[in-house]
Amino acid sequence: MLPNPASPTVPTDRFSTLIELLHWRASAQPDQTAYTFLIDGKTEGPSLTYSELDILARAIAAKLQQHHARGERGLLLYPQGLDVIGAFCGCLYSGVIAIPVPPPESGRLKRTLPRLRAIVQDAKASFVLTTGQILSLIETVREDFPEFEEMEWFDTEQVDLELAEKWQDPQVDGEELAYLQYTSGSTSTPKGVMLSHKNLVWHEKYLNQACGYGADSVTITWMPYFHDYGLVEGLIQPLYNGTPCYVMSPFSFIKQPMRWLEAIAKYKGTHSQAPNFAYDLCVRRAKPKQLETLDLSSWQAAGNAAEPINPKVMEKFVETFAPCGFSWHTFAPAYGLAEYTLLVSAKPLGAQPVLCTLDATALERNQIVVAKADAELVRTMPGCGKLVCNTQIAIADPDKKTKCAPNEVGEIWVKDPSVAKGYWERTEETTETFQAYLSDTGEGPFLRTGDLGFVKDGELFITGRIKDLIIIRGTNHYPQDIEWTVQQVHPALRPDYGATFSIEVGGEEKLVILQEVERRTQDVDFDTVIADIRQAVAEDHELTAYAVVLVKPGNILKTSSGKIQRRAGKASFLAGELEVVADWSENPKLTAKYRELQGAVDSLAQQVHQKSSV
Repeated sequence: MLPNPASPTVPTDRFSTLIELLHWRASAQPDQTAYTFLIDGKTEGPSLTYSELDILARAIAAKLQQHHARGERGLLLYPQGLDVIGAFCGCLYSGVIAIPVPPPESGRLKRTLPRLRAIVQDAKASFVLTTGQILSLIETVREDFPEFEEMEWFDTEQVDLELAEKWQDPQVDGEELAYLQYTSGSTSTPKGVMLSHKNLVWHEKYLNQACGYGADSVTITWMPYFHDYGLVEGLIQPLYNGTPCYVMSPFSFIKQPMRWLEAIAKYKGTHSQAPNFAYDLCVRRAKPKQLETLDLSSWQAAGNAAEPINPKVMEKFVETFAPCGFSWHTFAPAYGLAEYTLLVSAKPLGAQPVLCTLDATALERNQIVVAKADAELVRTMPGCGKLVCNTQIAIADPDKKTKCAPNEVGEIWVKDPSVAKGYWERTEETTETFQAYLSDTGEGPFLRTGDLGFVKDGELFITGRIKDLIIIRGTNHYPQDIEWTVQQVHPALRPDYGATFSIEVGGEEKLVILQEVERRTQDVDFDTVIADIRQAVAEDHELTAYAVVLVKPGNILKTSSGKIQRRAGKASFLAGELEVVADWSENPKLTAKYRELQGAVDSLAQQVHQKSSV
């Protein structure tokens, strides 16, 4: 299928909601294809024109209106595809607050359902929009989840499209909530970020300008719909911009990463986004024959965000795919978070990505000191682009809440209409996170991102998360840096599946390293590998590891968006729940005793919590 003709210019000043925007597109461009699903990431499957999407949305909305659903919360449980786009728009059209969440997976119900249950309880969801296949899957566990019985379930595949004629425009105001974006929960319990229609439309306008979308843009996306990167830029931005979007399943990408790049080549994709690990995976899976026919010259913006960006991965990707037309300036590093709708910063179209080499020792003291690339103890950091449009930020001392000096690392605080309304029914956390003021100037309110960074020459740099920061003997260490060092030690160590953290032993913080090994490893001397890990960490970070644990695949947990759950790794280590391949500890007996004591403390805390809840 060829790309659609260039779309009419969006009269942005006319729209305050996506309802108005989609309605206009259905009238102005009824037969233009909006979305096409690529079955297995390759074969063209179902598609939706703007008219068809509008009719589907109105029919689903009319069904919800029959149940007086306005203002209620509706869970979206779908496999990646076009059904979820129709359901999301149907919620908007009815005034239902949509909640995109990861669907339950056959064979992994025990892992996926607890988080789903927590979201249902937190949001007090009344409706579930889904497919017949997922309904059948849920039937097998209904008895264990009484919350499911209290909700109304809709198989949107069975909705009568003639209901569209009965739809009543809810006259939604831009300040009303459009959806709840539940955080991934990498450092805490998932929270529902409240996004209004104004947040969404305002931010899509920002993305349109900052990321260089135009009338000839073509989006290829496999990022999950329940992740803000996949939803806001992957799926909604093409609707805002009126340009074609080709949708793949994340599973299709993971199984055959090159199909993502092949789709970009086939459909002349201009914009496509992914986390750092995806680019690394493509490098490792690419075969010479595939590179011979691959043409990536149409790709204008290769968004890189959602997890720490590794400049070495970027360099390897360019080296591998330069013969296919991919260039360094195609990379578009960015930084964002759900609480800001999506992107705080992004590299402008056509500009070169920025790398900054810093003195690592000074960085540990929160000082920014530029160093030569060939100097000892340096850290090369990728910039995450310029601030998006009119975004305002402050780099603040997270404890004193004062503005940092230009050469200091601090917490990134953000101010703009893109900032969400807060967390669903969490007044204290909303006040703490969304209503911060600088104590020295009185400026605010700001959104506290929880991320550490600095601005240099107008470029935003991210150094890590406050809650993941490892502080040993008063010196700051970023876990992702240590994890990267570890994974370069031996090919048997699985990339992007390591977790480092500290534990308290004898009143001091000690470093623990967990690392998965590849599934197929033979004749590997893991004791030697552990010794090499200890040496590499000592040389590169001047740290002594207290414990190094090599584990089987599946032991390092990630969030739905692919972020390492270091707290979960720490909990598994302390509870002795890891499937260990090989390990070493400075004091195995003390470590075992620590686990025992920690387990007793956790048990006591749980008992206290249960009593206080009664």
